Amino acid sequence: MRRRLLGRPAALRVAALPPRYNEREMRKWIALLLLCAAGALGAEMDRCACDPSRAQAMEAAHCSLCREAEKQPAGVPFFFLKDDSPLKPNQWLILPRSHAEDGRTPLARLSAEERTAFWTAAIERARALWGDGWGLALNGDEVRSQCHMHVHIGRLFEGVERGQPLVVDGPAEIPVPKDGGGMWIHPVGNKLHVHLGDQRTEFVLAR
Repeated sequence: MRRRLLGRPAALRVAALPPRYNEREMRKWIALLLLCAAGALGAEMDRCACDPSRAQAMEAAHCSLCREAEKQPAGVPFFFLKDDSPLKPNQWLILPRSHAEDGRTPLARLSAEERTAFWTAAIERARALWGDGWGLALNGDEVRSQCHMHVHIGRLFEGVERGQPLVVDGPAEIPVPKDGGGMWIHPVGNKLHVHLGDQRTEFVLAR
């Protein structure tokens, strides 16, 4: 094997390596890149220096939703925004007007009454858009790329229910995820199923 490879160009030598070796190396590098990306996003949430009083600070890419919040009338508790990603043409976002929830563990910074009002508004919009096929998704702190709190609203993919969700009667019983985790929510009959423990949750929603 070695004698046959020595006469080939370097690129062909790499391509001719045993498939298991290539696959092992690729998986190692992919895992490393994912860890680095998660760490970078987590660091952005730790800094979260989107200060509306400093124009230069608000220019950062992770402050774009903070800039959208500043465009809303004062006194509005929440607002809805069409997701501007071309990869998500059918998704909406619900966001608080305030910046008090910016950064990590945003739901924990809302009072119980504010959280109930927030989820009630999100569910009403989701139901108006998708009937009983709606879903809500909050990404966890480690993968969220925006400083400003936001929840994705979309149509739930069929067949994504898994594990043992928390079953609640309504918005007032939706919990706050622990340790900066994500969550996704959808209706089943007259109950809500709340899935906890994942970081990246928006992929349960059709794009």
